[in-house]
Amino acid sequence: MRGRFSRRIGCLRAMVNLLAFFVFIAVLATVLNSLGFIHIFYRPLGWVIPAGIVILIFGFGSLVWAGRGLRHVSVPLGELLEAAGHIAAGDYSPRVAERGPSEVRALAHAFNGMAARLQWTEEQRRDLMADITHELRTPLTVIQGNLEGILDGVYSPDEAHLKSILEETQILSRLVDDLRTLALAESGALQLKRETTDLSVLIGETVSAFRIQAEAAGVKLDLQAEPGQPLLNLDPERIRQVLSNLIANALRYTSRDGTILICLNIIPSDSGKVAEVKVEDNGVGIAPDVLPNIFNRFYKSRDSSGTGLGLPIARHLVEAHGGRISAESQPGQGTTIRFTLPIQE
Repeated sequence: MRGRFSRRIGCLRAMVNLLAFFVFIAVLATVLNSLGFIHIFYRPLGWVIPAGIVILIFGFGSLVWAGRGLRHVSVPLGELLEAAGHIAAGDYSPRVAERGPSEVRALAHAFNGMAARLQWTEEQRRDLMADITHELRTPLTVIQGNLEGILDGVYSPDEAHLKSILEETQILSRLVDDLRTLALAESGALQLKRETTDLSVLIGETVSAFRIQAEAAGVKLDLQAEPGQPLLNLDPERIRQVLSNLIANALRYTSRDGTILICLNIIPSDSGKVAEVKVEDNGVGIAPDVLPNIFNRFYKSRDSSGTGLGLPIARHLVEAHGGRISAESQPGQGTTIRFTLPIQE
């Protein structure tokens, strides 16, 4: 596209230069003819004056045509320059009309896409700052209130108040760790400590860690994993974090006497076989308008009590391993979240 546009401009410039040369020759011949110099040496050149007039008329028409063509290009480029100035000043709302030659239309289309992306990024940044501020405010308020109450003598420094402060500091610590993990993952700086791992054992250990919490909530945890699963090259701590986020979410939205099923299977894919992990619950489910956004950072439904970071972190960690994650749900019928991990021979 760029080469074709350059050739078109080059041809236009060559045409203008050629026309200017012919006009110069015609004018020079006319002047010499009027002074009698041409008739002295070239008597039969009486056609020069009519030919010069024709060249002048043709040249003038060509210049008018070339001027219109340049205006057809320069006006959209001028709009692009003006819009680029707004973008440079921090205003990402301007868009330009996609008109003119095909190359200029392609440039305008790319510019509009860039501006839309920058505007979306800026909105995400502002939302992120607002969400972080909101998530930090609640535990800090609780900690500050308890400490002020203890210092003022309103509260006694007993186990209950100190335990409340400790729990809020743990919430802050988890939030900071989640933000750091998400920032590293989104910037591409997340480093995986891969090692040969038996995924079925890793899943079993993670499920066992949630059994006491599940029994207290009256929820049954089932694990289905066929024996003899192949070993995978992965970061066990990161995959454990993914599983923990998924199981914790399932427990949060599964009512008493509900069931959460965790399955591990080997399935075929376009690039070979992959390990598929599925976390399925029969809880309240996810509304259709919410489902497409659950892997976006800080996105929470109205009844969510989490930070909105668990599923985005899970998505980034799975994708860092070269896998994929997806969700299926129907309101009132539960939710199924599955992710795949590649198997390397």
